[in-house]
Amino acid sequence: MTFSLVARCAETGMFGVAISSSSPAVAARCSFARAGVGAVASQNVTDPSLGPLALDLMQQGLSAAEVIEQVRAQGRFIEYRQVLAVDKAGRTAIHSGPNSLGIWTQAEGRDVASGGNLLANDGVCQAIVDGFQAARGHLGDRLIAAMRAGLAAGGEAGPVHSAGMKIVDKVSWPVADLRCDWSEDCPIENIATAWDIYKPQLEAYVQRALDPRAAPSYGVPGDE
Repeated sequence: MTFSLVARCAETGMFGVAISSSSPAVAARCSFARAGVGAVASQNVTDPSLGPLALDLMQQGLSAAEVIEQVRAQGRFIEYRQVLAVDKAGRTAIHSGPNSLGIWTQAEGRDVASGGNLLANDGVCQAIVDGFQAARGHLGDRLIAAMRAGLAAGGEAGPVHSAGMKIVDKVSWPVADLRCDWSEDCPIENIATAWDIYKPQLEAYVQRALDPRAAPSYGVPGDE
């Protein structure tokens, strides 16, 4: 019911997760990232506890591959889960349990890993990885390009209804956390539209949190 990617920007050190599903509010349950540590997606009969577990292990110094081994050892009903991880060195690892739903597959590249289940075909995840690696610009732009590539390659076997994109960078909170929890239209394009609006304001929102005295104006009526 899901296809996703976790990724690292080699230039900035940002981490991101992008995900879409036929289920509602997929990003609320499945997307995890921590600045300076890594990014994780936990999906397919989802156990959201695996995301924080994996990030805690990475923060302790374990590589993505070591983290996935620990997730396999510690996770309950792990044969039903898919877990994707990328660490601060850009290394990736994936667990896909044998009880993953429908057509399921996974693909990896430097700084990026993709996984999916109930897919239209087994080429979707490689298309996502290829789309990310071919794209240029901000990590958010590359995440959107990757998800569009996965959708163009077939996406899910049925229509998707929710999507999300989370990005972390230097501060303790996500610098972008965009979600479409349900749509009869394409939720990936809804996220892309939100990103086009949010991207020019991202740095201003961070600056307002760090020091509002040096922040740009708020751009609302009555603001001077």
